[in-house]
Amino acid sequence: MRVIGTGASGFIGSALVSDLIAAGHQVVGLARSNASAAALTAASAEVRRGTVEDLDSLRAGAGTLGLASLGRVATEQDASDPSASPWNVGTRAALALAERGVRSSVVRLAPTVHDQSKRGLVGQLVDIAREKGVSGYLGDGSNRWPTVHQLDAARLFRLALEKAPAGSVLHGVGEEGVTIRAIAEVIGRHLDVPVTAVAAEDAGAHFGFAARFLGLDNPTSNALTRELLGWQPTHPGLIDDLDNGQFFDS
Repeated sequence: MRVIGTGASGFIGSALVSDLIAAGHQVVGLARSNASAAALTAASAEVRRGTVEDLDSLRAGAGTLGLASLGRVATEQDASDPSASPWNVGTRAALALAERGVRSSVVRLAPTVHDQSKRGLVGQLVDIAREKGVSGYLGDGSNRWPTVHQLDAARLFRLALEKAPAGSVLHGVGEEGVTIRAIAEVIGRHLDVPVTAVAAEDAGAHFGFAARFLGLDNPTSNALTRELLGWQPTHPGLIDDLDNGQFFDS
């Protein structure tokens, strides 16, 4: 299959390109910069220069946080809240294409997609703990974030491309929910700083932009996705990657 990828040189995209090529697909990656083009070439993908706004180029080349207010484990059958993110409006538009004969599907990714490198919201929490001298959490820290390993996420995108039925909603979730306190405790142990609750009124000053996400409870199931596509996450969980990765390198 000839596959066109946007964001193909990014964190998840680069892993997906490798997975697709290993499975025998021909990959065309959209590149905005020379560095992105070089990375795609090195991965044996065809390069198409342009951006997602460049429709002529695209023609030629031819998150689960919206579920956080449910108060229970979210499933693939739950509708996301359009007000939670503008991306949720796009999700509904993509799924509507199924009614026009397009085999469209949507992958809702966990808010934490990880490997052993320092990045994303968890990487920000490490930086904040190092700066503040404490590893913090909100409330009692029992709220949960679903997570997924980068390579498991890439494999799911490929399986969705190959065989997901039209209109499918899939959950890119490896772990249903890791508590924020568990994350804070690993960070505190590695940095040798206290682990402590941060009062809600101090959250913005302490956590900055991350404060708006840190208190969300977002347990999310992947059961229907695994049943539908035979997808099985096999790579390490977030705590393992935190313990054994590069998050705490100076």
